[in-house]
Amino acid sequence: MSAVALVGVLTLAACSSHTSGHSEQPTTEPMHAGQTHDSAPVEPVLAARKGERILTVGVPDGFVPQAPAGATDEYRCFLADPGLTTDAMLTGAEFIPGNRAIVHHSILYSAYPEQLAAAEALDAADPEPGYECFGGARLPDRSGDALSGLDQSDWITAWAPGGEPSTTPSGYGTQLPAGGRIIIQMHYNLRAEQGSDSTQVRLRLTDKKLKALKTTLLPAPVELPCAPGESGRLCKRTDAVDDVVSRFGAGSGATIAGLQLLCGGDPDAPKAGEVQTCDRRVTTSSTVFSVAGHMHLLGREISVILNPGQADEQVLLDIPNWDFDKQGGIPLRRPVDIGPGDTLRVRCRHDASLRSQLPALQDTPARYVVWGEGTTDEMCLAIVING
Repeated sequence: MSAVALVGVLTLAACSSHTSGHSEQPTTEPMHAGQTHDSAPVEPVLAARKGERILTVGVPDGFVPQAPAGATDEYRCFLADPGLTTDAMLTGAEFIPGNRAIVHHSILYSAYPEQLAAAEALDAADPEPGYECFGGARLPDRSGDALSGLDQSDWITAWAPGGEPSTTPSGYGTQLPAGGRIIIQMHYNLRAEQGSDSTQVRLRLTDKKLKALKTTLLPAPVELPCAPGESGRLCKRTDAVDDVVSRFGAGSGATIAGLQLLCGGDPDAPKAGEVQTCDRRVTTSSTVFSVAGHMHLLGREISVILNPGQADEQVLLDIPNWDFDKQGGIPLRRPVDIGPGDTLRVRCRHDASLRSQLPALQDTPARYVVWGEGTTDEMCLAIVING
């Protein structure tokens, strides 16, 4: 597989959260998932403004997720028809998780008319409602350029713990194509809980012509050795990678290698450590409105720096105390213009000692942690909302 193809796999491996209007960074020690669950019913709050309407899509009521044999996570995609005869713009979104004990995250993707045949074939081939969709919507790339899936994702919006109703900046929206479909990807973690789900998403739409927002994904590798004093078979990197591949397929192994290639590392001799970074050169001009981070339970810190080490260096995101339950996007105090010649750096710090401290992880085996889709695996991902 070529380097470009390896990097292309990353477009299918980015679970995360989108901008949510959450405006404050965590300032206390993390309270990680698995410690508490708020099961109180959620009352909708997103309202339509003049010239707008609310469209509700969701998971089939009472859907019961089931993880593949030997796994604890299921990724399932559901097709929803918004009934659009003309292009529309999304100006807000509100997720109402049906079962917070098992919903790890949700991402909504656009399925363009030219992708419908592929989406419907996947749906028809799966005997259960929707279709299995580890990592992404599994639709053919419209651009033919693997890297473009990172620079301009087909994400519409997304939710992760702590996400709140989102509103796009004034004059901006996310385009939904006429004749297309919405794909609702659900990630269920069934390690501690089982049950049914009825997640709904309320989308605020307008037919007005607005400037289009886009989502840029900034991933970095995860290469976290076992903590001092830990031991076991999975503390060996090759065995840990094999374990991830056994649970999520060959694409997950290609993602681990592709991240090294994307970020200037060596897939055969990656640099291990708590801190990992990745620099991305900006190729087109845009304005950044908000940034979100995504890690799992071993995350400690995440940041995004514009032009690190330069005279015009700017901090776009700085979360010194990562909280898995607060993953909403953080709006910038003032939008920041970026363009060709600029560099964006994502930096993450993970802490293997949390494995023995968090209730959700205390009965999991010691392991060398690499990028993986499961709740007990890890990620380093920043999501930049720009337009």
